[in-house]
Amino acid sequence: MADKAVQYLPDGAHQAGGGLSGKLAQVRYLSPTILTYLQNIYAQNGSSSSGWTAEQTAVFLKSIQQDDESELALELATPAWDIKNFLKYMTSSVTSLVAPPQEQDLSWPLSAYFISSSHNTYLTGNQLSSDSSADAYKNVLLRGCRCIEVDVWDGEEPDSDNSSVSSSDDEYTVARKQSKRQQIHSLTTQFKNSSLGKKLDHKITSSTTTSKTTSTTTSSPKKHKKRPSHSSSSKKTGSSDSTTGTPLTKTDSGNLNSLQRVPSLKEPRVLHGYTLTKDIPFRDVCMAVRDYGFSEDCDTPLIVSLEVHCSAEQQETMVSIMRQTWGDLLLPEPAEDAKELPAPGDLRGKILVKVKYAPPQGGGSPPAAASRASTPIPGSDASNTAAAAAAQKPSKIIQALSKLGIYTRGVSFKSLAQPEATMPTHIFSLSENSVTEVHQKSARELFEHNRHYLMRAYPSGLRIRSSNLDPAVFWRKGIQVVALNWQNWDEGMMLNEGMFAGTKGYVLKPEGYRPNKTLPSTKTQEPQSLAVKHYTMDLTIQVIAAQNLPLPPGDTKTSSFRPYVKVEIHVEEPGERHGTDAVPADGKEKEGEYKAKTKSVKGGGCDPDWKGEGNLLKFEKIPGVVPELSFVRFLIKDDEIGKDSLAAWACVRLDRLREGYRFLHVCDARGVETEGVILVKVTKKLVREV
Repeated sequence: MADKAVQYLPDGAHQAGGGLSGKLAQVRYLSPTILTYLQNIYAQNGSSSSGWTAEQTAVFLKSIQQDDESELALELATPAWDIKNFLKYMTSSVTSLVAPPQEQDLSWPLSAYFISSSHNTYLTGNQLSSDSSADAYKNVLLRGCRCIEVDVWDGEEPDSDNSSVSSSDDEYTVARKQSKRQQIHSLTTQFKNSSLGKKLDHKITSSTTTSKTTSTTTSSPKKHKKRPSHSSSSKKTGSSDSTTGTPLTKTDSGNLNSLQRVPSLKEPRVLHGYTLTKDIPFRDVCMAVRDYGFSEDCDTPLIVSLEVHCSAEQQETMVSIMRQTWGDLLLPEPAEDAKELPAPGDLRGKILVKVKYAPPQGGGSPPAAASRASTPIPGSDASNTAAAAAAQKPSKIIQALSKLGIYTRGVSFKSLAQPEATMPTHIFSLSENSVTEVHQKSARELFEHNRHYLMRAYPSGLRIRSSNLDPAVFWRKGIQVVALNWQNWDEGMMLNEGMFAGTKGYVLKPEGYRPNKTLPSTKTQEPQSLAVKHYTMDLTIQVIAAQNLPLPPGDTKTSSFRPYVKVEIHVEEPGERHGTDAVPADGKEKEGEYKAKTKSVKGGGCDPDWKGEGNLLKFEKIPGVVPELSFVRFLIKDDEIGKDSLAAWACVRLDRLREGYRFLHVCDARGVETEGVILVKVTKKLVREV
């Protein structure tokens, strides 16, 4: 369903973000300035006007460009290059600054991968009053997102003079039919009384103290989204549809996949609870997932993370809609609980429903009991098991819905020692502040848990404007699913692009972050420092010239455009690595520890030429570098009075940063791929730390 209010969403097929970008890697034409530079480079690396010899070609490709063996085999098929061969090479995808990702090995368990993930996917703007849209799901799926979030609430009865409601629904129905002004007032009051509203009010009124907000680990994440039920719950699963009185039945085959119901006038909605955000039908979201969740370019498994705030009857409707809409895209119900997580390669083209786990009726301990010996977490206390199991409350999630969560069973986090923490199919969801708290208390246990089991981190509820945390901080804790606000372009989304570009949304973790790899046992070093090799890095980037750069949003005059290039290196902080510091404040690394920028160019418009002046950016002796988890971020800004506007950007994971003369392909300020490129020369040196 196309929403007029959200027609501004870019075409996701040509927008960066995390998984499918990087297709426009060729340079289709050369500006006169860049052509002149390339001709000079060719002349400087040859000794004859007749062209390069085979030896000169090989020296350039091996010594300067550092091309790998597979690339050299193709490039040296023509051993002696003339200028045409050289220009053909320089404008090909081989000279992109970003190396293509290695072919993904999808044979490891799901816990061994970082997964490109979205938070509150339905929103198109801020967290309080923006529109919701099914097109937002289309947008992120076309960009390569492989974990989306759906907040589901009870639907409303359609306005009708002949409509009737039960006595338990009268008050709610009348309230929903009040005037728009009364409705907004009610929602505002509800928001102020919610935990999110109280947190925001506390943050605003606290003018002299900086409040460090943390989420209590003994409460369920996203508590502020819970909404009092306005209809009866605790109905027997599969009994009837409260909105029509029509029973949910099976077909003659008896197969749950054949579950059908008579269409209801009342269906669940998707919205951000207790806010002024608009709602959309749950059915529309399911249709968008069906239509855009998989393609020839991307068939890796898609996780649909459900936040369910519905009554039991509406949960039955949810199950019916999902089965009708997704059909065979859903996994078949297994004969028994999984003893280990499957590999994503075995789940191609399948939807994994993440929903809160409801133990079977009459069941005692969680299914972890049978397989708990598989991979115990260091520091877990078996004595907590019985007490935690006894304290379990009846689930608000019906069995029919819970059963859809086969390999991604949501469990409310209490501690890493709770009995469900070794259930192979569980997934914890923690806010960024909760991760900080757990890391401070149990860094080793947290890292060890995330080697074997799934965890999801999401932005703080105080990020009202949909800003993002720094995902690299949480990836370094081994967290697979780091959910971001894809509608907002900031540092977090740029780093997500750097991690996942061209990968179909799944990236295999470094070896020490995966299961079945024994780490050294020591009390003096954190596993984060032992799991991977660390290096000291020297990096030099010479910015030469650019062509066809996009202007900042809203600008139309190229004559007033004064671009400069700012480069930032994102690496692990020493304190975080060795366990002396917690997760960095606000979920981000220290600003500006490793950054540099060129001079601005006046009069060059969208084709600036730095002419060798103020364009050599050096980064020396950077310690603790993990190439797979470090990033180089390029920001092209307009030198203005006041705040400099962002015109374009690019982000490269360090292990994919190529050396030599390269073209950096940039996206505009909204992440849309452009024809803009910057000619650079890069040298990189990594020395293994002992």
